[in-house]
Amino acid sequence: MPTQTRGKYYEELDVGDVYEHRPGRTVTEFDNTLWSLLSVNLQPLHLDAHFSEGSEFGQRLVNSMFTLSTVVGLQVHDLTLGTTVGNLGFEEISFPHPVFIGDTLYAETEIVDKRLSESREDDGIVTFEHRGYNQDGELVCECTRIGLMHTEPEDE
Repeated sequence: MPTQTRGKYYEELDVGDVYEHRPGRTVTEFDNTLWSLLSVNLQPLHLDAHFSEGSEFGQRLVNSMFTLSTVVGLQVHDLTLGTTVGNLGFEEISFPHPVFIGDTLYAETEIVDKRLSESREDDGIVTFEHRGYNQDGELVCECTRIGLMHTEPEDE
């Protein structure tokens, strides 16, 4: 029987560990336009090339919510695929450098805190710090996310 790919259980995540998530994800014009339209974000800095040429950036900016979702999404295969109950919250989100169409996003995650749940006997609470970088190594997104994670089943 083949082994099923999964993320890490609560016990497998140690405070201080840092995981690099590869491969990266190159942002396309379609990604930015679709995300902006699906989220009803009609900001011309994301959608209007002519308008954006006159901005301080000289080109369209990638929607920051797409950037955040991609940075967090890049960790799923490594850390939370099938082992998470869900997100409990996000905090301290920042975007220190803009992302442009054609940039490639890479991510890393640090485990910054963890504790067993007081109300759910088979789960633990883990605090993740996700950091996203562009192809030039510039930090483009950073956030702290709290997740409810399954503990390892006793039969494994």
